[in-house]
Amino acid sequence: MTSADDKASLSVQGVTVRFGGNIALDDVTLAANPGCVTGLIGPNGAGKTTLFNVITGLLAPNAGIVTMNDRDMTKLGPTRRARLGLARTFQRLELFSLLSVRENIRVAADIRKGWSRDKDNPAEAVEKIIDRIGLRDVADARVDSLPTGQCRLVELGRCLATKPQVLLLDEPASGQDETETAQFAVLLRELAAEGMAVVLVEHDVRLVMDVCHTVNVLDFGRIIAVGTPEQIQQDPAVLAAYLGSTAP
Repeated sequence: MTSADDKASLSVQGVTVRFGGNIALDDVTLAANPGCVTGLIGPNGAGKTTLFNVITGLLAPNAGIVTMNDRDMTKLGPTRRARLGLARTFQRLELFSLLSVRENIRVAADIRKGWSRDKDNPAEAVEKIIDRIGLRDVADARVDSLPTGQCRLVELGRCLATKPQVLLLDEPASGQDETETAQFAVLLRELAAEGMAVVLVEHDVRLVMDVCHTVNVLDFGRIIAVGTPEQIQQDPAVLAAYLGSTAP
């Protein structure tokens, strides 16, 4: 989905967010590189979705900057960031519930067609995405009739229709069974291998440790550890804050 000329890196530097007297994010720094799946884990309320909101322009930070390919995006709105190649899914599903799987993805493909210069046929692109995310059998089903796991794949498909360079996934495996999660892991590896920078927020720790090249651990709004999956599973601070006494 991403050509070699379209690779992009994401950098978050010193981001702080305050809600009144509460500090939701405290001097957070994170990097996501093309060709890699970068994990972001932590307890509920740690600030993961807040960080995604800052990265995508839904929330302005009190301090810090967000860059993509060394371009400062901190003051750009969500639409401009999307056109630069940033896409995300949401912890709470954000789909057009009365539309079919195909129609949901087609909306994104048509919007991209309206501002991009590529010659791709949106209808053909949508059909390729439907096959890629494994939803051919339910392509004409309304999304409000589908289980949560499949709905999350529709959200992913809609993101792919925008041809993102950087993809933020907020609990995308929620609602999936073991077989679906295994298939999803394969897809994540493929997207990264094609040059996409993927940032994964996920409570399925086994999935995170399986697919991520680097894992960032967020706790009470601060990054407390960054490392490979092996390093994270052995970090005393992470074990105490999140993983428990034994790592998976």
